[in-house]
Amino acid sequence: MPGFSSHLIAWQRAHGRHGLPWQGTRDPYRIWLSEIMLQQTQVAAVIPYYARFLERFPNVAALAAAPVEEVMALWSGLGYYARARNLHRTACTVMEKHGGHFPVSATALAELPGIGRSTAAAIAAFASNERAAILDGNVKRVLCRAFGIEGFPGERAVEERLWALAESLLPENAEDIGVYIQAQMDLGATVCTRARPACRACPLAAQCVAHATGRIAELPTPRSRKTPPRRASRMAVVILGDSVLLERRPPAGIWGGLLALPEIPESIQIETWAMRKLGVAQASAQALPPLVHAFTHFTLEIAPWRIDLPAAPRMLAEPAWQWQALERIGSAALPTPVRRILENLNRTNADA
Repeated sequence: MPGFSSHLIAWQRAHGRHGLPWQGTRDPYRIWLSEIMLQQTQVAAVIPYYARFLERFPNVAALAAAPVEEVMALWSGLGYYARARNLHRTACTVMEKHGGHFPVSATALAELPGIGRSTAAAIAAFASNERAAILDGNVKRVLCRAFGIEGFPGERAVEERLWALAESLLPENAEDIGVYIQAQMDLGATVCTRARPACRACPLAAQCVAHATGRIAELPTPRSRKTPPRRASRMAVVILGDSVLLERRPPAGIWGGLLALPEIPESIQIETWAMRKLGVAQASAQALPPLVHAFTHFTLEIAPWRIDLPAAPRMLAEPAWQWQALERIGSAALPTPVRRILENLNRTNADA
């Protein structure tokens, strides 16, 4: 496609996004932070988190020195929590192996935790004008439509073809790299969107294969649809005065490192679980409104049960358990559905 990069660069300068908080800087730390937050998350959701992180962690040394639990708490609500754990790991690695100086080459960046090939290229392009291609979801969509590339982009053969194409389209002038990379991101996010793309505003419309052949809705080729499995979980909302019992999740797996409600196995009655785990002679459980939470690969159906304790147990049955004041759940590192359950509980208590 003649003039692909020049069309995008001209469009970006005239119509792209220029006022985002992480733009206009060469600081690789700030660029890296924004790129990790923007993975699978919309700009509007990221902006307040980005501001809070920079206020608390203005540089990589501050982030590395902080407890990972504090990082998780600030990240709470942004989702995909492995990103937060990798943020802390990367900050520690930069301090230990790079003397506190954040790398600016795509090769060195790709060796850090949680930084893949495309993210490394984006950081390097914005920080040092390195001539490296990106291939995130937005770019894949633009390339598939513009060049009429069929096949699910997540398939290895299709992805390799897209990488080769992306690299061949890079502008020759290194000074244009950052503008070009931002143009690809902006075009996919604001014009060549998944649904209802604004083709009339697209600088590539005159040459776009999908537009010319009426296949905008067909490209990129979607993944074969499968109904995601549904999982059920009973969660204990154990109340002692003004506190709730929470459990620190293991570092790996669902909600890794976050505070969540203890789960009650399906094989045991709720009252029996309470008596065994909480050391009470009697227990009564009250069903709270159920909650459905969608993950990428499955749907979780949560049945919360409230259990009120008249007195504190002499010791907690699990080492990962801890009490949390209900009035402080706003600052706790909680998964979104757990936060919703406890916020609903607080509202109910306030109305009582």
